[in-house]
Amino acid sequence: MKKHTMKSGVIITIALLLYTSFLLVCLAKECTDIPTKLSSHTLRSELLQSQNANLKSEEFSHYHLTPTDDSAWSTLLPRKMLKEETDDFAWTMLYRKFKDSNSSGNFLKDVSLHDVRLDPSSFHWRAQQTNLEYLLMLDVDGLAYNFRKEAGLNAPGVPYGGWEKPDSELRGHFVGHYLSATAYMWASTHNETLKAKMTALVSALAECQQKYGTGYLSAFPSSFFDRFEAITHVWAPYYTIHKILAGLVDQYKLAGNTQALKMATGMADYFYGRVQNVIKKYSVERHWLSLNEETGGMNDVLYQLYSITRDSKYLFLAHLFDKPCFLGVLAIQADDISGFHANTHIPIVVGSQQRYEITGDLLHKEIPMFFMDIVNASHSYATGGTSVKEFWQDPKRMATTLQTENEESCTTYNMLKVSRNLFRWTKEVSYADYYERALTNGVLGIQRGTDPGRMIYMLPLGKGVSKAVTYHGWGTPYDSFWCCYGTGIESFSKLGDSIYFQEDGATPALYVTQYISSSLDWKSAGLSISQKVNPVVSWDPYMRVTFTLSSSKVGVAKESTLNLRIPVWTNSIGAKVSLNGRPLNVPTSGNFLSIKQKWKSGDQVTMELPMSIRTEAIKDDRPEYASLQAILYGPYLLAGHTSMDWSITTQAKAGNWITPIPETLNSHLVTLSQQSGNISYVLSNSNQTIIMKVSPEPGTQDAVSATFRLVTDDSKHPISSPEGLIGSLVMLEPFDFPGMIVKQATDSSLTVQASSPSDKGSSSFRLVSGLDGKPGSVSLSLESKKGCFVYSDQTLKQGTKLRLECGSAATDEKFKQAASFSLKTGMNQYNPMSFVMSGTQRNFVLSPLFSLRDETYNVYFSVQA
Repeated sequence: MKKHTMKSGVIITIALLLYTSFLLVCLAKECTDIPTKLSSHTLRSELLQSQNANLKSEEFSHYHLTPTDDSAWSTLLPRKMLKEETDDFAWTMLYRKFKDSNSSGNFLKDVSLHDVRLDPSSFHWRAQQTNLEYLLMLDVDGLAYNFRKEAGLNAPGVPYGGWEKPDSELRGHFVGHYLSATAYMWASTHNETLKAKMTALVSALAECQQKYGTGYLSAFPSSFFDRFEAITHVWAPYYTIHKILAGLVDQYKLAGNTQALKMATGMADYFYGRVQNVIKKYSVERHWLSLNEETGGMNDVLYQLYSITRDSKYLFLAHLFDKPCFLGVLAIQADDISGFHANTHIPIVVGSQQRYEITGDLLHKEIPMFFMDIVNASHSYATGGTSVKEFWQDPKRMATTLQTENEESCTTYNMLKVSRNLFRWTKEVSYADYYERALTNGVLGIQRGTDPGRMIYMLPLGKGVSKAVTYHGWGTPYDSFWCCYGTGIESFSKLGDSIYFQEDGATPALYVTQYISSSLDWKSAGLSISQKVNPVVSWDPYMRVTFTLSSSKVGVAKESTLNLRIPVWTNSIGAKVSLNGRPLNVPTSGNFLSIKQKWKSGDQVTMELPMSIRTEAIKDDRPEYASLQAILYGPYLLAGHTSMDWSITTQAKAGNWITPIPETLNSHLVTLSQQSGNISYVLSNSNQTIIMKVSPEPGTQDAVSATFRLVTDDSKHPISSPEGLIGSLVMLEPFDFPGMIVKQATDSSLTVQASSPSDKGSSSFRLVSGLDGKPGSVSLSLESKKGCFVYSDQTLKQGTKLRLECGSAATDEKFKQAASFSLKTGMNQYNPMSFVMSGTQRNFVLSPLFSLRDETYNVYFSVQA
């Protein structure tokens, strides 16, 4: 992102000096934000389930690196102000100056999710519907079980597992996410069944809170906070409280549930008292020391509560969760986030953004801008995501971080919040471009296709990785509930968010920042807008978008402005935009095209945005990694169907060594199978040897290995279906080995090798009706040797090598069975955005990363010119 200069030098300088002075006092000791291995949710979960007492003792001994030392803090100014006799009035005086302050920023306004609907033809809608199905699968009694148990109420139903099981110290966190996700989803769909379920859950939690009588509400005991305040090990209780608070606030803001707001303020009042007591008893340093544990976005949600209630104690409490040691590093513009647990600290930056919007504190405008700059410049992958094993590593040293545990999904969810806020402040296209990249490549692919309740924790980016083969793998609907499940259900509930932003005034303006098929009720302009994005394909290198406008009110014709993003990935010289068929001048990429007029029903704006293949170097300034490149097509990151090999040598531009796969080739893809009893086996490529495997689940690597393209020289008769080739000569090309073919080896087995004219006799097969005479079956006869057929075995089993069998055995009934295969549509298909990448060793099929499920892939390639 582009650097920003400070616009109000005197104010910023004073604020920075005050902030830095405080930071330096902190650094006189050791900053309390120094992370330990225990910052990792994965490690914490394992330790709490471990029976190894010595291991637990050793790891928990490193809970906080800095011991409490009250004497070093006895003269700290906040301690003087908040001494024991401080009353509530004095407690709030510190931030009295902020009480009626408002940011001077001219921010764009959010467009309500109630006014946006996704188009059922889009993959965004399919992802949203898959998530809706999951939200409806979950049971109110199961979600409320631990809350009711802890409150001493009757708890019907069965508790959920994973991180929500009754002995998990993080239990209840997912329930908070569920409250937020259902609020977003209801606003996005107005599904009444979902509304009834989320309202029932709020009521169930209200009963628990009423039973306590103190405002406290959680699925674990308040003694967890005794441990937190005593600086003894406990698994992130404020992290969970933040999720519950945020869920209640979202239920109020999006669904109008006033009971939820009352519950949220009751909780905030309770924790206001707890934090006040800690500071009175010890010092403010003791409180900040306890924040070495993950606290989520406590500052964020408390600033939101203040903006709703205008109760200044929430403003003050929010500030006390701002973590000055971390924000202070950003305030002095130091790229010193390496080693920090990423998702502990991104929500704090989001809270800092809230602070700026509410108070006008310009320092908290500069902090997130600088943060976004350094993450994108030094700590992010081509997906837009960040972190490895949940932590930030050394800046511009990303090449050696590539593995299975990259890009924690939670971090992408929170980085999207940072970027959308920055866009609202600045209207800079670069932030909207980032949002598109991270949403498309870092969020959409964490669902497993259309399987409800199947999501991943990490998005692997190493050599030959798979979303299914990570430490956590794919989760399950009822027994995972990791942190990334919580942010996942929120992300897929608000896919209509951030497509549009609005600017009110005498001439309303709309900013279209994402090209996603959808409709909008633009109330302030009295217009309805339909956005239709044609499916993007590899063989037509344009993103084609059509906006159709109509008046949403009879007789209304108000002048307004439509601002359309010209993305950084497109070539504005080749871009075309027209209004009712009249061409418009297109600005350079990275700007908005503004169209101002009095719109009428039937007005139409069409866009053609050129998309090209481009490579992007990994963020690593070491010369030995200069060749490591990701490959993108417009905003879509392409992944190669491959295992560990990633070296490409080329002397051509990307457009010449990466070519589109035509739409028609999907009709050439087949899977050949045989039945043995109740077990179905498929012909598969395994380490370039052809064997039989038990029929796999679609979307897996084994499904890829069981897919072959029928290659024929008969260009005069295009393939409409594989059956149409019976009687023709064909070669078999493995799906993920384009340019290579199946042919006879010296021992009569079948192998996968590079194609060459000299070996045509060993690779050309006549596709004939099956020797077994069954309808729909086929056999493969080697054309160069009459009477030789591809043959499995009379006793079929997993791993059976296929071979060519010739001679009189061809009349044997068992032989006929073993040489006959059912011909079916290929288990895998080319994505419409698939390409073939040509290399000196072998070729690769490239597909959008978000479309992959269990297949092995590479995101980065070593490209040598």
